[in-house]
Amino acid sequence: MASVARAPDALTLYPASTLFARDGRVASFDLDGRLLTYFESGTLYKRALDSSVHARRRVGGRRERFVLSPEEALWVFARARAVAESHYRAARGEARARLLAILGWTPERLLGERERFSQVYKPIAILPPDRYFTIVLQATEGCTWNRCTFCSFYSGRSFTAKDPETFSRHARAVRGFLGKNALLRRDLFLADGNALALSLGKLLPVLEAAREVFPGRPVYSFIDVYSGERHQEEFWHALKEAGLKGVYVGMETGHDPLLAWLNKPGSRDELVVFVRTLKALGLFVGLIVMVGAGGAYYRAAHFRDTLGALRAMPLSPHDIVFLSPFVEDPGSVYRARREAMGIAPLSEAAIEGELRRFAQAVRGLGLRAARYDIREFVY
Repeated sequence: MASVARAPDALTLYPASTLFARDGRVASFDLDGRLLTYFESGTLYKRALDSSVHARRRVGGRRERFVLSPEEALWVFARARAVAESHYRAARGEARARLLAILGWTPERLLGERERFSQVYKPIAILPPDRYFTIVLQATEGCTWNRCTFCSFYSGRSFTAKDPETFSRHARAVRGFLGKNALLRRDLFLADGNALALSLGKLLPVLEAAREVFPGRPVYSFIDVYSGERHQEEFWHALKEAGLKGVYVGMETGHDPLLAWLNKPGSRDELVVFVRTLKALGLFVGLIVMVGAGGAYYRAAHFRDTLGALRAMPLSPHDIVFLSPFVEDPGSVYRARREAMGIAPLSEAAIEGELRRFAQAVRGLGLRAARYDIREFVY
């Protein structure tokens, strides 16, 4: 939102947010008065729902990302509030009402949203980048597999599923927590990792409860190839009728030896069959490719076979292939395995080059390609 108002001074009322600008500083707020984003001196600050603040800026042509300490977050909250307050004299009517709501949030009160968040949610590890402004409902916690060598999103967390009554209470608690912020979020995301691995008997009541609390919103979720391919077409048809709009699949690669090396269940052929089933029903598909996974050793085969797999799928221009620059966790099994085998990782510059090469090739197939950097996740 910071890029919307580049004028030196502005007060803009949007249907679901308010934006203030003063002397190059820009702050946006939801309709309950909570800070959304703040921009100052080339740095964009995004407040997550748990009131952690994620910052991004460019230094010497490189993008830097960092998370602020609570003390630094309080500074951002105070600076943003001051930008809004500077418009107090000129604000009238609806603008004055919104401004008063903003001024009701002291920096300390806003930081306290962290406690409210923890009463509603377990940690939300990751979302697809086009779903950062969604309403997350945690039907499950953790991941059914949780043994991929590269992934630490659900480390130390066992997979559990909420029963319909518990889930319904959770959904209502989320609605209460979000308040008018829900107006910014037009769809639902059923979390955590691999929530759609549940049986139809467990998922249908969950979807019914989700749409009862948040009516009219389409539903999206993650699924892995192994779990998804095991479900029959009737399963996916029933979920579509219950409100499922699309799924996101961690494809990672179309090269089966690399997939096995990553300890990721499923295969290229299983993925192709699964995607054909989803597309026959008209569901949206988002495929996530890890660019740079396997380092220099797998580089050529990863590119070749991933493009070959995508070529074999009946994807439409509405689907998305997400290209995710591979980020190696220093304490992961992946790193230990790579070092034991003497496989050289790709440099950051080399991964950026691969991202450009993949994007050009994917778009050459008539498909949409989008960057998916897990380091920029904010909910």
